[in-house]
Amino acid sequence: MVVEDSVDCEDGGKEMVPYEVDSIIFNLLKTWIDERLKMAMDCIDRAKEMETWNPKSKTEPYTQSSVEMLKLAEEAVGDFFEIPIGISDDLVQELADGLDSLFQDYISLVSLCISKQSYIPTLPPQTRCNKDSKFLKLWRKASHCRVRIEESHKGGSADDHHPRPSTSRGTQHLNICLNTLHHILSELHSLDKSLSQCPCQNPLPHNRYSSSRKHLSASHSYFDLARSSIQEASQHVSEVAAFCLIFLDSNTAFYDSLYVGNVTNARIRPALRNLKQNLTFLAAIVTDRTQPLAVQEVMKASFEAFLMILLVEGSTRIFLKLDHEMILEDFESLKRVFCSYGEGLVTKEVVDSEAEIVEVVVELMGQPTDQLVEDFSIAACEASGMGMIGTGQKLAMPPTTERWNRADANTILRVLC
Repeated sequence: MVVEDSVDCEDGGKEMVPYEVDSIIFNLLKTWIDERLKMAMDCIDRAKEMETWNPKSKTEPYTQSSVEMLKLAEEAVGDFFEIPIGISDDLVQELADGLDSLFQDYISLVSLCISKQSYIPTLPPQTRCNKDSKFLKLWRKASHCRVRIEESHKGGSADDHHPRPSTSRGTQHLNICLNTLHHILSELHSLDKSLSQCPCQNPLPHNRYSSSRKHLSASHSYFDLARSSIQEASQHVSEVAAFCLIFLDSNTAFYDSLYVGNVTNARIRPALRNLKQNLTFLAAIVTDRTQPLAVQEVMKASFEAFLMILLVEGSTRIFLKLDHEMILEDFESLKRVFCSYGEGLVTKEVVDSEAEIVEVVVELMGQPTDQLVEDFSIAACEASGMGMIGTGQKLAMPPTTERWNRADANTILRVLC
């Protein structure tokens, strides 16, 4: 205003330098944003040291630290728009970017758990064993004593009609982490809405082009990166929780017991009772929105355990050709648990798709030995780049990739063993 009024001065007002109001306001507000983001970052740092990964309450089944962090974020957004100064798109984006980065840090903390491989048993050496094996007879004597001791310490026997759920505290904590991720995801929508409803002015002149283009490209959501991180973290956490539940918590009822000794006397019914109890307990912990993913991963883990029982535990289990009908019947029962669980949590199409490879292996177990030998020779030759094996030629031992399938020489070889 002074410059405009000084046009009649001797120098036309050239000596008057305009005060950079926009720049000063931008820097002051940026400092304010940094201070509020630091408060939220301090909350995350405390979570790294003190968070117990227990639910805040029965009505809020997610972590205390996530509640505090989201509260600070909501207060920052609310207070930001209460500042009696015109807010630019640049500053809104500055605040949104800072919050997005904070959420990603917290999401990384929540998903910082071991991989599912940590729960999968080490594959033993491939062995050829039959029902008359001296090793098997010795193992059965030792196994009989071990099982009786284990039963005396369990809360209920394998045949108990009211087994207690075997979900460990570690699995429960992972499920709370899963709830927390989806809680953050649901709160991002309201934060996005608050930021989008800002009556922003034009971007500040000194940063007009770069910031305005960034804002326009992110106009549909300020938190795309956080959302993407949540999807990846949820998949990882639910997968680890499922493998922990099946291979650790349910180990005695499922992986260590099913078909041990012989198929006829070690069917799947006790394992299914245990699984149903654990699924019911899971539903009591995991929120409705997270249940489909959690249950689907439990299904995948249980199918993986079933496959490993058939293919890699030959030293403790003896399978006959006639067993494949009972095994297929047991697997159909396992599938029905997930098809009937909840109301469409896992669709029949998804169950059938995941079950396909197990059914292929069970089908192989019903084939005669000479057919398996022929199939193995063909698959091994194709894998090694050889033609049909001739006199004097030796096939190399096919590698164990754990990608079980009908055309995999190692899969066929394990069925033969």
